[in-house]
Amino acid sequence: MLKTNRRHFLLSSAASATALASPVLMRPAYAADAIRVGALYSQTGGLSIVEKMLANGVRMAVAEINAAGGVMGRKVEVVLEDGASDPKTFNEKASKLITRDRIETVFGCHTSASRKAVLPVFERRNAMLFYQTHYEGFECSKNVVYSGAVANQQLANYIPWIVEKLGKKKFFIVGSNYVYPREMSKVSKKLIEQAGAKWVADEYLELGHSEWASVVRKIKESGADVVLSHVVGDSLVAFYREYKNQGMSQAAVPICATVISEIEIAAMGGEYAAGSYTSVPYFMSIDTPANKSFIERYRKFVNDPKAVTYHSLEAAYFQVFLWKQAVEAGKATTADAIRANIGGQSYDAPGGKVRIDPESLHAWVTPRIGQWQADGQSKVVDASPQPVRPLPYFAYGETDANLICKRTGAAPVKA
Repeated sequence: MLKTNRRHFLLSSAASATALASPVLMRPAYAADAIRVGALYSQTGGLSIVEKMLANGVRMAVAEINAAGGVMGRKVEVVLEDGASDPKTFNEKASKLITRDRIETVFGCHTSASRKAVLPVFERRNAMLFYQTHYEGFECSKNVVYSGAVANQQLANYIPWIVEKLGKKKFFIVGSNYVYPREMSKVSKKLIEQAGAKWVADEYLELGHSEWASVVRKIKESGADVVLSHVVGDSLVAFYREYKNQGMSQAAVPICATVISEIEIAAMGGEYAAGSYTSVPYFMSIDTPANKSFIERYRKFVNDPKAVTYHSLEAAYFQVFLWKQAVEAGKATTADAIRANIGGQSYDAPGGKVRIDPESLHAWVTPRIGQWQADGQSKVVDASPQPVRPLPYFAYGETDANLICKRTGAAPVKA
């Protein structure tokens, strides 16, 4: 996503405790034979609370890999750099990791703004970035492995489900005013029409907007029977609270979102989101031994028995294992070797099997829909029977039979 203050508000006690568990940046002495990887996440600034969690996910995966014997018999060591919630700083730190530290793989960035800022560095220097956040697509780089979901993996199942299972036919679309919500809305409108429903209005408010009274009134007066939300950041707290304060019922006119997670729910209070829905590949409530073990290990790693996990954290964790497999398959840590071997790699992640698409280097993940409960956790009410292929140019007509993002690059499209 393209704004640096995305999720700026995440000041929930659970997230704060997890963030405080991160170590102060230090410069340890690295073993001569260790494989060094970068972790480029904000440790300071408005995004640091969430990005410290992502750094912890990477560090936890590396610790587990080392405990199991490392990569090709070598220990892995993490060089952690602070992007300081600023795209310019991200660019500078990426250059430092790649040119001065001679690191060939970096796990990092959380917003599209930071990813876009570092991308020229990775492409010019031929290094690899592993990026875990779900995003708007419309990108196809041979130097990035995209571990988060793209639009088709959040919406292609979601819109038909809302129409068919919830019986909703009139959508009010609301989002923050920048590229991610607008791209998601573009896809949403097509899918709404294909499902035999209609959208009655769409509204976009600036990031950080906290006055939602007039928009909620518009929703009430519009005749909409469902709200499709692509709102991000601290606006979410004000939106959901105002929705409840004006007497809007999630049972009658539910908010169906694409962004909100366990962290945002904890920040606003579970009672404000109870009955609403979200579509993401991973929920903390997934009831499997693998996920329960992941939560337990993560809480132990950050020394916080109440720490929450969420979709980007899970992706930050599992992408390290996919990197390990690619390195061992190619018997080398170079970008060329990783690129040649990462496609097709699969891993049994906490949320289920994931696989990197050989063409686009995006992840096959399992779409899920969760309904939020008053305790701040979700109940998974729908899940794809298997992982779904990522289509980063879905908004521009990309299909399984007509791929736009390929190994050779992206075919021309009209923006």
